Amino acid sequence: MIRIILKLIGFLLVVGMFGFLALGPEIADRMQNPVTKHDPWPVTQAAQEMHERLIIGDMHADTLLWDRDLTKRQTRGHVDLPRLAEGNVALQVFTTVTKSPSGLNYENNAAEARDDITLLYIGQLRPFRAWLDLTERALEQARQLAIAEENAPEALKIIRTGADLAEVLRRRAAGEQVVGGILGAEGGHALGDEQANLGKLYDAGFRLIGLTHFFDNEIGGSLHGEAGTAAGLTRFGRSVVEEMIGRHMIIDLAHASPQTARDVLDMTDMPVVVSHTGIRSHCDTVRNFPDDLMRAIAAEGGLIGIGFWADVTCDDTPAGIAGAIIAAIGVVGEDHVALGSDFDGAVRTTFDASELSALTQALIDRGLPEEVIAKVMGGNMVRFLQAALPTE
Repeated sequence: MIRIILKLIGFLLVVGMFGFLALGPEIADRMQNPVTKHDPWPVTQAAQEMHERLIIGDMHADTLLWDRDLTKRQTRGHVDLPRLAEGNVALQVFTTVTKSPSGLNYENNAAEARDDITLLYIGQLRPFRAWLDLTERALEQARQLAIAEENAPEALKIIRTGADLAEVLRRRAAGEQVVGGILGAEGGHALGDEQANLGKLYDAGFRLIGLTHFFDNEIGGSLHGEAGTAAGLTRFGRSVVEEMIGRHMIIDLAHASPQTARDVLDMTDMPVVVSHTGIRSHCDTVRNFPDDLMRAIAAEGGLIGIGFWADVTCDDTPAGIAGAIIAAIGVVGEDHVALGSDFDGAVRTTFDASELSALTQALIDRGLPEEVIAKVMGGNMVRFLQAALPTE
C-alpha cells in the first residue's frame, strides 16, 4: 500500500509539474498584464480620422518577455502585431527584461534577491542556455522578434538604421500597416559584467539600452536599489556609456538613479531618453524624476515617454494619461514628450494597443491642437530616432 501511495504521489507531482509548464506562464501573463474591464472608449469620427493621420510611436513595451506569437491577436496582455495595426502604431520599442527581483517595489530592491525571470524562463521552456545567462536571455527575446519579422514581413520591420526607419515611413505613407520594431534592453545587467557583450547585443539589433532596472548593477545605481539615489555610474558603467555613444546606441535613463542620470548628462551632450515615466510635480512618486532633472534631460534634446499606468500618472484612464502628457509639456516643452506605455510590463492599464485612438480623443478633449498631438503621439519619436540611429 505504501508503495502504491508513493507512486500516486509521484504521479501527481509529475502531473502538477507539467500542468505548471503548460498553464503557469499563461496564467502569470494574464495576472501581470491585465486590462481593466471597460465599455468601449468613446471616440468621435473626427478624432478617429485624426488618429489615422498620425505617425504613432511607443518608447517602451515588454512584450517579448511573454511567450506569445506576436503575429497573432492574443486574448491576454497589451501588445501584438494585429493590435498594433488596429491602433495605427508605426513604431514600437520592444524591450527585453532579463532579471526582476522577487518582492519588487519602487523603494529598495536587492540585486541578490530571488530572480522571478528565471522561474518564468524555465516555465516557458525557453532554451536552456538562457535559464541562467542574462545576455542569452536578451538574445533569446531578440530572436523571438526576428522570428516574427520572418513570419510576417508585411507586418513587422526591425529597425537597426536610419535607412530602416525611412523604409518603414515610406511603406506607411504608401498605405502599408507595417510596424517598425526597435530592440531595447531594460537594464545593463543584460551585459553581465562583460563589456564585449555590448557588441553581441548590437549585432543582434539592439539600439537602446536602459542602464539599470529595479536594482543596482555593474553599470550604476538604480532608482530602486540598495545603494540609494546618490549612487551613480561605476567605472565599468562609464566605459559602457562611452561605447554606446560611439555605436550610436540610445541611452535610456528610466529606472536610473538621479545621480546615474546626472553622470550620463555630464559625460555627453548626446540626447537621451526616459522611456516610460511620469512627471513628479503632477504625480508625486519616487518612480518619477524630479522636474529639474527632466528639464536638464530635455535641454540636451532628450525625450520623455509618458507611461500608461497609475503609479506614474496617478490616473490610468485616457483622460488621466492626457493630463500627464499636458503636465510634461508644461515642464519640458512639446518637442520633448512622447509615449512610453510600459505595455506588458507587469502593469494594469485601462486600454491596450488597439485602443490608442482613445488617447488621441482625450488629448483633443483637453484642447491640444493637432500639430502638438502629432508631436506627442509619435512625431517627436520619429525626429529623435532620425538623429540618433546609425545611418547604416
